[in-house]
Amino acid sequence: MSYLEVFINGYKNYANYLWYEVTHPGWHNYFYWLILVSAFFLLLEWMTPWRKDQPKFRKDFWMDFFYMYFNFFLFSLIAFNAASSVVVDALNNGIKFLSGFDLQASNPLSYAPLWIVLIVGFSVRDFIQWWTHRLLHRVPTLWEFHKVHHSVEQMGFAAHLRYHWMENVVYRTIEYIPLALLGIGLYDFFIIHIFTLTVGHYNHANITVPGYVTGGVLGGLIGIVIANSSFDVTLLTDPSLITQLLVILAAILAGALLLGPVMKTLFNSPEMHIWHHAHELPKGYRYGINFGITLAIWDYIFGTAHVPYDGREIKLGFEGVEHFPKTFVKQNLHGFSRKRS
Repeated sequence: MSYLEVFINGYKNYANYLWYEVTHPGWHNYFYWLILVSAFFLLLEWMTPWRKDQPKFRKDFWMDFFYMYFNFFLFSLIAFNAASSVVVDALNNGIKFLSGFDLQASNPLSYAPLWIVLIVGFSVRDFIQWWTHRLLHRVPTLWEFHKVHHSVEQMGFAAHLRYHWMENVVYRTIEYIPLALLGIGLYDFFIIHIFTLTVGHYNHANITVPGYVTGGVLGGLIGIVIANSSFDVTLLTDPSLITQLLVILAAILAGALLLGPVMKTLFNSPEMHIWHHAHELPKGYRYGINFGITLAIWDYIFGTAHVPYDGREIKLGFEGVEHFPKTFVKQNLHGFSRKRS
């Protein structure tokens, strides 16, 4: 198949996928998962807000809501999905031509159980995203694009997906190639993506949650993996429904007790991520702090973690944010002009 055919098929396949997503609600449907996860965090923000004086529909809420669907669906259909398939195929074919080694056919996860594929895929992706995020802050041209995300002045879950469309190009180009060559499939990526979507909404949400609660949630997810044969875990042999429920409940308790004390070191959180959006950066951190996308551990390992105190009321944005474009169209044209803000 030629690269042109791969390109055209990429558009056709994604267009068909998008139409099916919209017209066929289901548990494996990302379109409706995005609605479900967003509604869940919206209710939490309304019921138990961290910043109690912030409006229920905060500043720019509806623009950010549109950003969610533009960045995750429309942009992929219009510009990126087909091109990413071409790049992956071209890279693999180039390596095969030069060395005779087929990376896609010889990936190390070919025969691994699903739970290992998910852990490896998630960890590799998050590590790549952490370095990519640092790159967005370090390179002046990329920072101009990334300013769209940092133009948020009132934080809420939908701010998670307010970012310039060029970030899709940067992140996806860097992360898709190693993931594809590792053999991470669409179903694997769907599970990883839903998990990271949920954590990303949580990190930006106007809520605060104790570590034992998030530890219990993670423990429950681990319990589901153990109790569900679909994930290729062989600890249980044909368990009854009662056994499965008991395993999940035990995992929730164990997660709350064992993981609770370290959850905010392992994973990002609203209390940590709010400082990433601080208007005034602390001395010695010129290019930013707390770059974690899902995991916070990378920041602690590489010395970019900084949570000096409860940052609930700190000013958000960057120097000159009051003059930054306020509309969706102008924000997505920002960064291309020769005149830098």
